[in-house]
Formats: sequence, C-alpha cells, structure tokens
Amino acid sequence: MTMNDAGRRSAQPTAAAAPADALRAIEERHGAGLLKKRGANLLSGQGAWLTTTDGRRLLDFAVGHGVAALGHCHPHWVAAVQRQVAELTTCPDSFATPRRAELLQRLLPLLPGDFDRLFLCNSGTEAVEAALKFARGTSGRTGVVALNSGFHGRTLGALSATAKAQYRDPFLPLVPGFRHVSPGDPAAVEAAIDEQTACVILELVQGEGGVRPLERNLVERVRARCDATRALLVVDEVQTGFGRTGRLFACEHYGLRPDLLCLGKAIAGGLPMGALAFGPRVGTLPPSSHGTTFGGNPLVCAAALAVLDVFEREQLVARAERLGARARERLTNELSGPGSPLRELRGLGLMIGLELKFKVDGLLVRLLERGLVALAAGPNVLRLLPPLVTTDADLEHGLDLVVAALREEPAGGPG
Repeated sequence: MTMNDAGRRSAQPTAAAAPADALRAIEERHGAGLLKKRGANLLSGQGAWLTTTDGRRLLDFAVGHGVAALGHCHPHWVAAVQRQVAELTTCPDSFATPRRAELLQRLLPLLPGDFDRLFLCNSGTEAVEAALKFARGTSGRTGVVALNSGFHGRTLGALSATAKAQYRDPFLPLVPGFRHVSPGDPAAVEAAIDEQTACVILELVQGEGGVRPLERNLVERVRARCDATRALLVVDEVQTGFGRTGRLFACEHYGLRPDLLCLGKAIAGGLPMGALAFGPRVGTLPPSSHGTTFGGNPLVCAAALAVLDVFEREQLVARAERLGARARERLTNELSGPGSPLRELRGLGLMIGLELKFKVDGLLVRLLERGLVALAAGPNVLRLLPPLVTTDADLEHGLDLVVAALREEPAGGPG
C-alpha cells in the first residue's frame, strides 16, 4: 500500500464516526465472524451500567464473562492505569520492574495454596496452557484427567482439556493423553488418576457447563488420589477467582489447596491478564522453555494492583456473598411453584445459574430489550454475573427484569 493509498483511506469516514446502525455491518464484514453480534452497540460504561451508541442504558450482569468485577471504569482503577501508561507500559521478563515485583509480593499471600511463584501471562487460557506444560515438564508424565462439562479455553492444549464436542470436533486430533470423566462418578474419576497422570484439572464451579459447583466429596477424593499417585492438582479459577463466588477464591469453599492455580478474567479489572501460581511441589521448567511477550507488563500489573486495592477498601468479597444470597433467595421465592419456568437454581456468590424449562436464546433477546445484559451457560441455562460493585438498588432492578421476562411465555419454546 502506498502513502497515497493510506491518505485516501484516512480521508474516508472512520468507524467511530459511522452511524450506529453501520457499526455492526462493519464488524460483520471485516471481523473474524466467530460470534454472532447481539442487538446493541456499546459505547461506554460506568459501574454496573453500559451506554449504547444510540444513548440507551443497559444494566450489565455479564461484565465481559466476569472480567469487570469492579464494574466499568472504576475511578481508582482508571487513575492507576492512567498513571502507569504515562510511565512505562512494557517490560520483558528479562528485566525487573517495580509494578511487577509489587504484584508478585502482594498477590501470592492471598492465594489458597503453598505457592511461591507466579507465571504472568495474558489470559486464563494461557494460564491453563502454562499449567499443562509445567505439569508435564516437571513430572515426566503425560496423562491429564479432566471433567465432562468442563471448559478451560480454546487453544489446542486448553481445548484438549475442554470436553464439549462443539469446541473440540472441528480441530481433531487434539493433544494426546487427555481423559474426560463424569463429575457425577467419583469412583470413575479416582480410577482415571494413576501413576501416568501428570495432572488433574478442575473448575470448582463449571461455568460454561451450566454454573455447576462440584460436590465436596468429589473434590476431596480427587485431592487424596492426587496425593496417593503424586499427580498434580490444577484448579482453574479463571472465572471463579477474585470474589465471584463470595470467597476470594472458590478453593476456600472446599478447604482445598491445589498444586497449580489458574487465574484470569477479573485479575486486572478489564485489561488482558492471566496468571499461573505454583510452588515447590511443582518445581520450575528449564530456562526459555516457556515464555510470553506481553505477560506481566507494568500496565496490567498496575491494573491488577488497583483491583486488589478496591477489593480491600470496598470489601467486595463480603459484598458478593451478601448480594448473591439475596439474589438466590428472591429468585427462589418468586420463581417457585406450579408452572414455574425454573428447573434448578445453582451457583455461589454472584455466579448464578438458572436452569430453565426452555432454551435461553429468546430470553436473552428479551432481557436485552428490557435493558439487561446476561449470558447463557448451555442451551437451557441463564447465567448472571453482576459486577461485585453492584448496588443493592441495581441488583433489585436487575432481578425485577429477570423475573418479569421469565413470567412471559417463553419465546424459545420448550427445551
């Protein structure tokens, strides 16, 4: 492309200046097309609220699949990011830098395990990939045991641990050595773990799998079996971590101390970041056998430190526990009885799943029209992930919208 070509392009109307109804067309024409666009174009956000390009306000009970635990544009977080972006944004791991060192020192003592090291990366999926490499590379074993209905990411290693056929089938064959077992059969899970198992990977609350907390008995038996066979236990807290379940980490509900802990989503409040925590039982990989270009850069570390500040100052973990209990109480009371659309209400803290008697696609459309952004967690499960800063009034308003929509005739028909 010549400079004249570039000049002619720059003279054309920009996407930002395009009419609202043209934005989706631009993205559909030039984006990868991997996700269907929803019926709103987002412009800005503040707290639990989003504003669209045509001026509508939407209450956000999805927050980027749980990323924005502090809500959108929390002032302390914004100020920390602005300070850091004016100071230093990138620094490879071959150099030390103050924000990274501060985050390592501050985060490790908060984690539920014998951890003294963190591998900082760019996403939860990358944290899972690192966990698989550390488990195989330090144990000399290759087997990995994962659970049906689990979701651990879409890159080839993480996808191999993910059970759902719709994610896996287009890319077969995947990485060998992975076994998937039903979480409803603890004996089968135990039997799958042997002296060739490098690691077992669990989501303590299966998010994409329907917001299903694992049974305590299963978790305890997996921990014991890992100890007996010297397999490593990996816990994927990419979605459940940082207060989402009413504890800082879901491991605390189970009294569980994993060998490797995968973190992501909410860790940096909206900037791309992930982390893998590990300790002496795991050991380290040879130099340069794994790495990252952007991981642990000063900008995302400053954002993550600001997240920890807000959690402490605003007591967000206790708030998530209280608001989650209120939400489940109200939904149970108002959606029970004959003719109820609700099959089961599940979740912990502000990670809430409503298994319904019909498919949720039409419901998500109706909720968006009413002013609420929500998610699916499978064809029949409505998932609610309000930001942890949600006010009591906003929570009640969101529940009003959910209850009203569920009392309508299901547009999607019976499930």
